[in-house]
Amino acid sequence: MTNPMGWIGESRTTHSSEESGGDEAGLQAGLTELAGLVTGSQSLDDVLASVATFAVHAIPGAEGAGVAVLRVEYPSHRVEARAASHPFVAEIDDIEYVTLNEGPCITAAVEGRTVRSGSLGGEKMWPRFGPRVGRLGVHSALSVPLLLPGQVVGAITVYARGKDAFTDHATYLGEQFASPAAVAVHNAQVLAKAQELTLQLKAALSTRPIIDQAIGLLRSRTGGTAEEAFARLRELSQAEHTKVVVVAQRLVDEAVRNARARHSGS
Repeated sequence: MTNPMGWIGESRTTHSSEESGGDEAGLQAGLTELAGLVTGSQSLDDVLASVATFAVHAIPGAEGAGVAVLRVEYPSHRVEARAASHPFVAEIDDIEYVTLNEGPCITAAVEGRTVRSGSLGGEKMWPRFGPRVGRLGVHSALSVPLLLPGQVVGAITVYARGKDAFTDHATYLGEQFASPAAVAVHNAQVLAKAQELTLQLKAALSTRPIIDQAIGLLRSRTGGTAEEAFARLRELSQAEHTKVVVVAQRLVDEAVRNARARHSGS
């Protein structure tokens, strides 16, 4: 079937009712765990780590999972690994993102489509990545994009040591899991950004009085405008390779020390 991003999903195979029932139970468990995520009480990295762990529960055959986010940096894109459910996945992530910049999660995130391999050692899609990972004893990979309407948030990749570990049915379940996972990851990103902006605003509000005091000091010395005084602060900041507030604090502290010295000497 065609997904909202325009790529064509893989065909599904039939399974015994017992196998399918077990797989569906695993997916339902993963979805229940996703629904239980309280992003307001967890950091973005904690949410992503949970999503990676839940993916292993939800996708049959998975032995480990990694979650990556897509950073849009015009005119290019950058895929960034953020969570791994197992140390061997973290090792694979290092190969994919740091060493080679090639692999299934990058493909899934950048192209917005599901990819899989049952024999990484001979995989032509990733001629450098596949053999490197195959030598680690990991032969199967399934990577599913995290999709929102008109947007790719990132991708989830699951790995297994055996060959051909991920069937069409596992791919289907992975795609079903990825839909709510994309919402959870996106919400966590939005919340993290809001928290970052709040901290920046608090910092700005706490430093404003010091900067205003320094501007007043410079105006009293030069008779210039507030704009000219602030421009002077910025010049000092650039010359000293430090923040404006640090320069302002130094000027205020120096003025206080000089006033005290004059007072004690009078």
